[in-house]
Amino acid sequence: MLKKVLVAFLFIISFASVMAAANRKFTLCIDAGHGGKDTGAPGSISVEKTINLNVALAFGRYVERNCPDVSVVYTRRTDVFVPLYERAEIANRRKADLFISVHTNALRGNHTMRGFETYTLGDGTSHAKETNLEVAKRENSVILLEKDYKQHYVGFDPNSPESNIMFEFIQDKNLTRSIEFAKMIQTQVCRAANRPNKGVHQQNLAVLRLTSMPACLIELGYISTPSEERLLNSKDQVDNIVRGLYNAFVQYKNKYDTGMTIPYKPISDPAPEPQADNRIDKAADTGNNQAADAPAETRSTDNSPQQAAAKQQPPKAPTGKVDNARPVFKVQILVSQRRLKPSDQNFKGLEGCDSYEEAGMQKYTYGASNNYNEIYRLRKEILDKFPGAFIIAFKNGEKMDVNQGIREFKQNRNK
Repeated sequence: MLKKVLVAFLFIISFASVMAAANRKFTLCIDAGHGGKDTGAPGSISVEKTINLNVALAFGRYVERNCPDVSVVYTRRTDVFVPLYERAEIANRRKADLFISVHTNALRGNHTMRGFETYTLGDGTSHAKETNLEVAKRENSVILLEKDYKQHYVGFDPNSPESNIMFEFIQDKNLTRSIEFAKMIQTQVCRAANRPNKGVHQQNLAVLRLTSMPACLIELGYISTPSEERLLNSKDQVDNIVRGLYNAFVQYKNKYDTGMTIPYKPISDPAPEPQADNRIDKAADTGNNQAADAPAETRSTDNSPQQAAAKQQPPKAPTGKVDNARPVFKVQILVSQRRLKPSDQNFKGLEGCDSYEEAGMQKYTYGASNNYNEIYRLRKEILDKFPGAFIIAFKNGEKMDVNQGIREFKQNRNK
């Protein structure tokens, strides 16, 4: 009798656990950047913290009205100061499935820059343009306003250039989804709000580094440009932007929230789709030219059968022998907690992928060559399949600093 009671009890507990998991709401955390004593970038008629909050709250209302199965969490709903680490902790405590931080850009001495862009976590030193690094420095500088900031950001100095290469492997498992969501945001917002598309980039932003879920930071526009500032303070334009954000969120949720059987529909967009800005920053051939940023969405105009056939053929990796005593460059494409079969669909048709173990994770690479330029070209060829791909280096079978590897490659080439 006692055995039957225990079995029944365990069944009830198991059933309740399954039901609780099934009924768990998808959680979206919306972070309005800056606030309180941290005003953010100043404009002529407004300050960044106010624009960020207006957009964050409006976006949240869209989701709450149209997605009853989604729990919306805000890091702030009023004009208060919230430390960066606490913003991330709010999302982590609530076990958020997605995190989006809302910011407004600025460029000192420039009153003509326009456009919308999205950031994910990554190696900021890979950008050719210094403006991207300035975004990271400006957004991270709020750390210095926090009490005991050194205790919360051990080893992180927002004024140190070394801080921008410290975390190149953090959040590998979330990086692909973060970049995918960022590209959705760029496409949907630029379409709905007719914004210039400044693309998707990667930077070492502390508020993204500390979160444990896919996360993006958006820069709505340039408060330092008078016409942009007026737009960002326009109720109609804010509505256009948040409609684009909502549609990107719906697109992401319908793809990854498998617990919802009836997908939500995006809100119709009457605005014409603008031409995407296809200009992609090209890194110089320097020690920092891994260019780990994902390119903006582009639209091909060549629809010929030859072009289509070429796109279906996966790029071939270098086949020559490598000298392990010299730096060997590879393209890291994905990370997994388990070993993948060579035929696994995650490789997206690439053959001959290799792997190595680091921090308990299986990390997969494609291609191997002592010639850095070959791997650099190979990475560019597979960016459509793996937008988060980046270059790593090994020597004598051990992983090495890729920048040191590039320096040795150049020295060997000049001999």
